[in-house]
Amino acid sequence: MKLKQLSIFLENAPGRLYEATHALGEAGIEGCWLHQHPAAGRRLFARSGWQLLWGEPRSRDVHGLLHGPTAFAQALPELHRSALSSALAHLRPASGDAVLDLYCGHGASLREWITAGACALGVELSGEAVELAGVNAPGATVLRGTCVARLPQVRTWWAQQARRRLAYVNPPRSGLEAAVSLALASELRPERIAYLSCSAGTLARDLELLEAGGYGVDAIVPYDFFPLTHHVEALALLSRRM
Repeated sequence: MKLKQLSIFLENAPGRLYEATHALGEAGIEGCWLHQHPAAGRRLFARSGWQLLWGEPRSRDVHGLLHGPTAFAQALPELHRSALSSALAHLRPASGDAVLDLYCGHGASLREWITAGACALGVELSGEAVELAGVNAPGATVLRGTCVARLPQVRTWWAQQARRRLAYVNPPRSGLEAAVSLALASELRPERIAYLSCSAGTLARDLELLEAGGYGVDAIVPYDFFPLTHHVEALALLSRRM
């Protein structure tokens, strides 16, 4: 149904609107959005074309993290928490350490590093995610843009860190941008890296480059973040060997 037709329907049927919104509220749904993007139905997370029809524009998950329609959040927060706990145990950030968080999303991982007492710098392209990361992880520095575009600021921040320097990356299916992989492997060279991947192919490509740069893979842990699909995410835990 087109938006104009939907608006006319709702204006002429206030009783039905009340019944519908009451039922949504009873079911625990906090907001209802209309996705008008041309790719709706094929690209669920397209960043444009969203209109709030009813309810709250943002929600909090079971861990208190605020999210919205264009700020991606894992559908299984407990499983995501498990992955973050594994990354945290590997990186072991402490007071005064620095964690570079690339593709940081709405701040779920940033909050872990800040809570542990570390300094944290996040980079994220989505405007809404950047805004929410500032709320979800107060104290972290968050830059908007692609990781490649923000490499100059990353280098400046990195050079100012006096203690251990660590990295957490969670790129899209395309994996790390080539310049970012090269910077991590040969220039920034964090002591430890945790890499959460949603593509085995691009993960293998990026790990090959990192291993050539002197890193070793300590473990790879699979996660079924999207049950009943063929997609499997994996958390690769790396340490600098030389």
